Amino acid sequence: MNILVVEDDRDLVDLLNFALRRAGFGVHVAHDVPTALRVLEQLNPHLAILDLNLGGGSGLDVLKDLRRTSEIPVIMLTGRHSEDDKVQAFELGADDYVVKPFSHRELIARVRAQFRRNGLGTPTPQPVDRRLEVGPISLDVAGHKAAKDGRPLDLTITEFRLLQYLMINAGTCVPTRTLLKQVWGYDDSGATDVVRVTVYRLRRKIEDQPNSPRLLHTVAGVGVMLSHEAS
Repeated sequence: MNILVVEDDRDLVDLLNFALRRAGFGVHVAHDVPTALRVLEQLNPHLAILDLNLGGGSGLDVLKDLRRTSEIPVIMLTGRHSEDDKVQAFELGADDYVVKPFSHRELIARVRAQFRRNGLGTPTPQPVDRRLEVGPISLDVAGHKAAKDGRPLDLTITEFRLLQYLMINAGTCVPTRTLLKQVWGYDDSGATDVVRVTVYRLRRKIEDQPNSPRLLHTVAGVGVMLSHEAS
């Protein structure tokens, strides 16, 4: 599996390059936005690790461009601790967010979790029925296609997998910790931001009025539920 690392700290790049290659991954490196965009177009990596702060640009610029054409998993890497930065990254389509300083073991574990949940490692069990329908929402699991009232939905891989799991369990409030385990592959019950923001992002795509949801409901302190019928 090939990974693109976009980071302008040369020392950190060297360490990440060594750790990722030792873990068995192929690594491509870019130190700035133009190079990152060129590598993405030419090499089509399986996953990208993007630093938020780059000389002469931002990892968010790379993320915006990437999400126009690709659904590969993206892990943001940054020294910022602001919740606003995390929310912005998730809203633009990031799949995970790692704050510096971090251990290489943690980053590699998160990389492997992304590959597992995207079918490139130990996959999350899939339903026997490869086509799911809940209310106006339909999901073609094998074809990786989603629609509402027959209109295609443009979902990232993470949004698709979250919607799939909620559809399998439609009418039931799925605990946040269960979603973290089954969709993200995490045992960390503290990583609730990734669920909250992905639900917010998905709600904007499947609800007619996201501020007054009829399908995708959050039960405070418990979890998330997809209703069988808009109500």
